[in-house]
Amino acid sequence: MDIFGIAVLIFLVTDPFGNIAIYLAALKNVVPERRVRVVARELLFALALLLLFLTFGAKILSGLGLSREATAIAGGIILFVIAMRLIFPSPQGLLGDLPDGEPMLVPLATPAVAGPSALTVLMTLRNTHEGALWELYLAVFLAWAATSLILLQAAFLQRFLGPRGLTAIERLAGMLLIMLSVDMLLDNLQSVLHIVP
Repeated sequence: MDIFGIAVLIFLVTDPFGNIAIYLAALKNVVPERRVRVVARELLFALALLLLFLTFGAKILSGLGLSREATAIAGGIILFVIAMRLIFPSPQGLLGDLPDGEPMLVPLATPAVAGPSALTVLMTLRNTHEGALWELYLAVFLAWAATSLILLQAAFLQRFLGPRGLTAIERLAGMLLIMLSVDMLLDNLQSVLHIVP
């Protein structure tokens, strides 16, 4: 997978369109003048978490003695589960009830943007990527920048797209993630079973 493909994968897993409603709900009790500053702060926290897991995630996996193929197959399964949640969301949403007051780290930085799914995918990518390490860092930054651009415009996008438009985009992202997860599974099953495509 090239840099652009990895960036798209990370972008889809961070689910910015699905997080618009979460961001708006979490910021409803924050004074309007501080909202952009709070969102920017939370997005920087999310970037720090993503880079932290990208940097040290491989050490965690190698410390557990997991093979490259096992990690990639598990990552494909996790992506498939995430995609199913995007297509068929639960009634209470991703995070359920949100706390009152100005958010700090939780729930906007994590688990909304840098959630368990995104962090697991980064650990998997670090363990399975065969290219240069800087490509992964660049892909994370590109995905984070695109996610940030969308979430900083959350109120406008909600008005412009409406609830149905946001749902349609989220389900389309789920469909793309299903295709990516199946491709990841097939590639690594071929490697394990020594099947030449």
